[in-house]
Amino acid sequence: MKKDIWTLLIVSILWVFMKIIEYYFIMSLFLIPVFWWFGFSALLFIITAYQLIRLITERKKPSIIRIVKTLFYGLLFYLTFEVKIVAGIIEKADWHILYQKRMEIVEKVQKGELNPNVSWNDYLCELPFEFPIVSMSGNDIGISRNDSAQTITVEFFVIRGMLSSSTFFIYSNDNETLKDFDTMTAENSKRNWKIRENWYRIVKD
Repeated sequence: MKKDIWTLLIVSILWVFMKIIEYYFIMSLFLIPVFWWFGFSALLFIITAYQLIRLITERKKPSIIRIVKTLFYGLLFYLTFEVKIVAGIIEKADWHILYQKRMEIVEKVQKGELNPNVSWNDYLCELPFEFPIVSMSGNDIGISRNDSAQTITVEFFVIRGMLSSSTFFIYSNDNETLKDFDTMTAENSKRNWKIRENWYRIVKD
């Protein structure tokens, strides 16, 4: 019994770790490795099927641990393919955990300490550190300035689409930009929403 519980715990930690790796290093590039979908997921399917068969054979007097194992592996198998649900949970956790770090970056942009510094793009700023990952796919942020209004807009990549839409956490104190974001959230609240004052979660096609 104790060994079974430790096994479930280790599998849980491994699964969570792999989903975090997928979120930060794979999903943002729209590349899901074969070993994840056809390797780990196939293994979970086999284990779930095995546990289900054992549960059926023991149906007259099933043990609690057998029921737990069947439900546990079945749930992990299901969640492996529910990318949006799991990614949404990680995204929310990422926002709360790294909020202060992102605010520090916004303050540096306001002070002029951070500016676009990528030769091939006058919008991107490559941050001077790799960890923590505050902006997907390279820790590049987008900086826009309205010099006449003395306002800024700072974009942090959540999903950096190469061939499709990108998702951002965006800070702005520019009134016109905020009006645009309010319009976007009103038109499609499932993709875009206001997180807190001056902060939005926006998808750009």
